[in-house]
Amino acid sequence: MKNRYILLSLIPCWLVYKEEERHDRVREVSPSEAQKQKLLKELGNRWLPYLTPKDTEFHQLWQENYSKLILREASSIPELLHKEVQQAFLILRKHGCLFQDLVRIKGKNLLTPVSRLLIGNPGYTYKYLNSRLFTVPWPMEGSNIKYSKDEIFAACRAFFKLNDYLRKDTIQALDKLHLIKSKDSEDSAVFGMVPELSKNILNVGHDMELKKRTTYNLTLLNYMDPQEMSYLKEEPYFGMGKMAVSWHHDENLVERSTVAVYSYNCEGPEVLDDDELSPEGRNPAVWHVGLKIAWDIKTPGLAVPLHQGDCYLMLDNLNSTHQHCVLAGLQPRFSSTHRVAECSAGTLDYIFKQCHLALQNVKDDTEPRTVHLRSMESSVIKQGEEIHNEVEFEWLRQFWFHGHRYKKCTDWWQLPMSELEGLWKKMECVTNAVLDEIRKERWPMEQKNEIITDLLALLTTRQELRMEWCMRCQSRIAQNLPEDQRPICWPYWEDEDPEMPLPFDLSNIISELQGHLPETKS
Repeated sequence: MKNRYILLSLIPCWLVYKEEERHDRVREVSPSEAQKQKLLKELGNRWLPYLTPKDTEFHQLWQENYSKLILREASSIPELLHKEVQQAFLILRKHGCLFQDLVRIKGKNLLTPVSRLLIGNPGYTYKYLNSRLFTVPWPMEGSNIKYSKDEIFAACRAFFKLNDYLRKDTIQALDKLHLIKSKDSEDSAVFGMVPELSKNILNVGHDMELKKRTTYNLTLLNYMDPQEMSYLKEEPYFGMGKMAVSWHHDENLVERSTVAVYSYNCEGPEVLDDDELSPEGRNPAVWHVGLKIAWDIKTPGLAVPLHQGDCYLMLDNLNSTHQHCVLAGLQPRFSSTHRVAECSAGTLDYIFKQCHLALQNVKDDTEPRTVHLRSMESSVIKQGEEIHNEVEFEWLRQFWFHGHRYKKCTDWWQLPMSELEGLWKKMECVTNAVLDEIRKERWPMEQKNEIITDLLALLTTRQELRMEWCMRCQSRIAQNLPEDQRPICWPYWEDEDPEMPLPFDLSNIISELQGHLPETKS
């Protein structure tokens, strides 16, 4: 762990200057932000209409425009499962296992108002707002996971049981929805199935598409106490009140997969009865999930109350065609949001395969710091350096940016991340070997220029991202976090480090490569 806690004074001044330069550039407005501003402009000073169960047209609106939202009231869920899951929430909170995430939005470092923990399949990750979370593994059959406390093992087991229950319930809900939709021939292929097979979706149990869309591989736990929040945003379109989570689509999911959410309100202020409130609008003391059709100002929104132990399913493509938000009540609230995360590039198996692919270009008979390359083909070099960047910035820096938070639950990630770091160090040696080769005169100019051009782009990206991650780790908000949650700028090393073949600061190497390229006439 030497050098992992870096003082701001040790970061080269080029980092500060470059970061200021980056933030001075004009930022492009994202499509969603542009749509939001356009919608707000169209609205002016008026609110869009929305309905709650107090409105006579509520259920009709739900059926016609939000039929893929399914509410399971607490009474329909086994009592023993309620008890285990609700106790699990409290255990994780008691042991300090729920954390606010430090995310970056529009160039700013922000702490999420919601505290979170990711639990799921061993070796899986989930990325949102450019932050990669790493699962605390739940105890799957055949897994051998050491937890920091027996209570934490019991909590993870409870969420694994809930996950299995929700998976089965989701299949039943999809079956029922499909049977309804299949009565209309135009909707017979709503789940990508031909009409002859639409009589009963369960008869297609072998259908990989169905399995892919319902096999939840992780759950994101959330906790928030509105009474501890000094400021919560007001819902901007309908006037629904305070929001715990703003309007959004869930990210990084398998296409058309379901999201299942279990809601648990714990101790807190007394909830006001509906009779004490205005007959219009939602009860501000009760938590709600809000739904709207994305960027639609004609269809009223929906605000569905969530009572203790209620669960809701967002089926099929609802997450992509609609947006949802979470409207704050008065009591503290936990939720367990089960997802089929799109993990084609988000598992340990994947990134270790990538490392193997990159290091195929290294001859076996090499010393630790001196490697010999099998090929200097530009495509091979480019692929290896792309994987090099992926390992460093999508895995190592993402992991250490969370500090030591995962040790609160398990040390499961320590060994694979150590192995991954060892492979990354070997890739540093590969980069050094490529640089040594292109300094030689024997390479044809055209091939040499092609390699340098590709390498220069990837090293420039590496330099800029190292700068950005260092500044994020040293931001005031990061340094004010509890010590075990404080971001660690790692990998980091001083120039004289004998284990590293290249400097941390790549600016001199980048200048050297630029000097090798022929000058272009303007």
